[in-house]
Amino acid sequence: MVKIPTGSSGADTLDRGTNQSGVRLYNERLVLSLIRRLGALPKADIARRTGLSPQTISTIANALEADGILSRLPPLRGKVGQPLVPYALNPRGAFFLGLKIGRRSSDVVLMDFVGTVLGRLHEPHPYPTPEAIVDLAQRGIDELTSSLTEAERSRIAGFGIAAPFELWNWESQIGAPPEVLEAWRHADMRKAISAISPWPVYLHNDGTAACAAELVLGSGQHGEDFLYVFLGSFVGGGVVLNSHLFPGRTGYAGSLAPMPIATPAGFQQLMKSASIYVLAETLAAAGKDASILWRDPSDWGEIGPEITQWITDAARSLAVVAISAVSIIDFSTIVIDGAFPPAVRQALVAAVRDAVAEFDRQGLAPFAIAEGTIGFGAREIGGACLPLLANFTQDREVLFKDNISSQHDS
Repeated sequence: MVKIPTGSSGADTLDRGTNQSGVRLYNERLVLSLIRRLGALPKADIARRTGLSPQTISTIANALEADGILSRLPPLRGKVGQPLVPYALNPRGAFFLGLKIGRRSSDVVLMDFVGTVLGRLHEPHPYPTPEAIVDLAQRGIDELTSSLTEAERSRIAGFGIAAPFELWNWESQIGAPPEVLEAWRHADMRKAISAISPWPVYLHNDGTAACAAELVLGSGQHGEDFLYVFLGSFVGGGVVLNSHLFPGRTGYAGSLAPMPIATPAGFQQLMKSASIYVLAETLAAAGKDASILWRDPSDWGEIGPEITQWITDAARSLAVVAISAVSIIDFSTIVIDGAFPPAVRQALVAAVRDAVAEFDRQGLAPFAIAEGTIGFGAREIGGACLPLLANFTQDREVLFKDNISSQHDS
C-alpha cells in the first residue's frame, strides 16, 4: 500500500496508494482506522468487525505489515486452535509535522504514527508575524527531524498547519502593529511553508485541527457526534458528526468565538468571556504578570482570585453554548479543552456542568459535558493529525481536496 520511491533530489516521499483501486485503499483505511480505535486485533477479529472476508483481511494485513505500517505482535496462546496473532499500528510506520500559529505563542511538533509527540519547539511571542512563523517552521523541520534516520524521514507523510483564520481582523485582541496585520491579510502560509517543506502541506482552522486531534487520538468516549470547544487566546472549536470531522461549508464549523451571549448590558461575543486573553487582561489590570499564561500552559502557578472569577464567567457562557448547540444538533457530548493546566480544565468542566444544570432542558435529550484528552498541545498536534487524516483514515475526502480551500489561508 505504501510506496516509498526516491526522487532525483534524494528526498524520499511517502506515496499512499496512488496506483491502487479505490476499493482496496478504502479497505486498508478501514482496517487502520479500526485498529487505531480498538487497539491490536487478530485477523479474525478484523474480518468479523469489518465484514470483509478472511482472505481479504489476510492480504491487507500482510501488505500493511510489509510496508511497515502494521506490526505483528506475539501470538495469543492458551486458546483452542491455532494461536491468534494480533496486529498493531507500528509507531515508526509514519511521521507527521504539525505547526500551530498562535496569538501569543506558536509551536511545531513531530509526531509518530500512534500520536506520540517525539519533539517540540515552543516559541512565545507578543504577536506572530508571517516571517517569524516561516522561520519557526524551518527550524522545526531541521531540528525535529534530525533525530530520524533517512529511512524514517522518508516516512514523513506531511506538514499540517493549524492557523486562526483572518488574524488581521483581531487588532485589539492581538495587539500587533497595523503593518503586521496587513502582512497577515496578504500572507499565504500554506504556499510559504510548501516552499521549505519536502512533504505535502495541509492547512486548516486551529480549532478544527484541535478537534481533529481529539477525534483521532482521544479516548473515543465522546460518541459519534460531539461539539469540541478549545479555549486558547480566543475560544474556538470543531464539530464531529458520524465520527467524521465536519469543517462546514467554508471551514468555519465550530468557530464559536462570535456566538452572542446575553449580558446585563446586552449581547457580547463568546470570546469576550471564554478566552484566555480576557484572563490576561484581568491579571494585567491587577498588576500581575500575565505572561505566565503563554510561557508554560501546563503550569500557571498560583494566579489568585482572578482565575476563579474567569472560570465562573467562562462556564456561564459555555453553558449557553452547550444548550444552544444541542438544541440544533443532537450532540451526545460537549468536549472542553484548552491551553491551560489540567486542574484548570477540570475546574472549568465542573463549573460548566453546574451551570448547565440551572437551565430548563425540557425537550433536549441528555448530553454529557466532558474534558478533552489532548490538553494544551491539541492545536499543534491537530496540525500533525491533518496529514494523518488525509493519508491513513476514512475521514471525508472533501476535507482534504486541494489541501483545504485557499480562500482561508492566512
